[in-house]
Amino acid sequence: MSERPDETAAHGTQRPGATAAAEPGPDQGTGEPGGSATEHPQGPRGRTMTRRTWTLVVSFLLVVAFGLTGAFVRVPYVAVGPGPTYDTLGQAGGKPVIEINGQQTYPTAGELRMTTISLTDEVTLFGALGLWVSGRYALAPREDYYKPGESDEQVKKENVKQFQDSQSNAEVAALRHLGFPTKVLANNVVAGSPADHVLSAGDRLLTVNGKPISKEEDVRAALAGTKPGETISLSFQHEGQPQRTETLTLAQSSDQRKEGFIGLSPVDRADVPFDVKISLQDVGGPSAGLMFALAIVDRLTPGEMVAGEHVAGTGEIDEKGNVGPIGGISFKVVGAREAGATVFLTPAANCTEAAAAVPDGLKLVKVTNLDSALDALEDLKAGRPTPSC
Repeated sequence: MSERPDETAAHGTQRPGATAAAEPGPDQGTGEPGGSATEHPQGPRGRTMTRRTWTLVVSFLLVVAFGLTGAFVRVPYVAVGPGPTYDTLGQAGGKPVIEINGQQTYPTAGELRMTTISLTDEVTLFGALGLWVSGRYALAPREDYYKPGESDEQVKKENVKQFQDSQSNAEVAALRHLGFPTKVLANNVVAGSPADHVLSAGDRLLTVNGKPISKEEDVRAALAGTKPGETISLSFQHEGQPQRTETLTLAQSSDQRKEGFIGLSPVDRADVPFDVKISLQDVGGPSAGLMFALAIVDRLTPGEMVAGEHVAGTGEIDEKGNVGPIGGISFKVVGAREAGATVFLTPAANCTEAAAAVPDGLKLVKVTNLDSALDALEDLKAGRPTPSC
């Protein structure tokens, strides 16, 4: 665009009695009395800015505003990427990840590596774009990982609880597979229910309605055929104290079930005279359960489960050993391969997503429960085909 010249200019004003500063030209007066004289312009007094100047100023201000916004304003997204991995047969922070006291253990070899994702919150616009452009991270809406109105402290506590539950479930699944007995505890007690002020979380359930309790399903079975308003007996034990028996009047459940309602949720736990301790800091969520269970089985059985192989994996596990799907597996397979793994144990429900992101040199092995994972590792060690994604 061609620039237009200034359209305004201020002319000088000749003082009374003064003569023009310019020499008279052909058409000018001589300045003699009776003659005419033309005033010469004396330069601008307050020249206005040109369009180019305005454009530069406005552009500069916009750049500054965008820079400040991008550098300091947080966006409602989180960056998700590969996180650290931990060998459940090895150490972390100078301590064994899994330590078993009071029971014979056996040497292990190779790696059973659990995987994690990295979650970066409170990212700025420029920070989010930088992480995304790196190719190692993806952006996801913050509400996918943080509930509306939930504080960071609440999220942390929830993740820690999920991690602790995964450890307990892994222990129960592993020891149950090895033939060790289990016991049933009151996991939660509903406030205002018949069990409230009688039972506490952690109490061991011995009998319900006169029927022995050895697994959590026994509680529901013992209440079959009862009705709200009936009375039943409940035997339990609180933290090693003598057995107690109380009479409870059954209530109506909120979901209007036909049988009577006690007001507790039972959970299976290992009933063994030895301790299984899992030490791992700054990790949350439930997805390490499968790898914990495999490591416990490996330590309590003779022979080498993975025969020196570098195996990684993921999967939530319940007390029965069932393996469920997890989130972020496309990043976990990348982290596993970067840590040197050549085999990745994959929950069956995550197979499609994992196969789309698996890096070269990493073999995916599909698992549905603890038994299938152990069978696959045995086949792998023997050189037989394994279930694949």
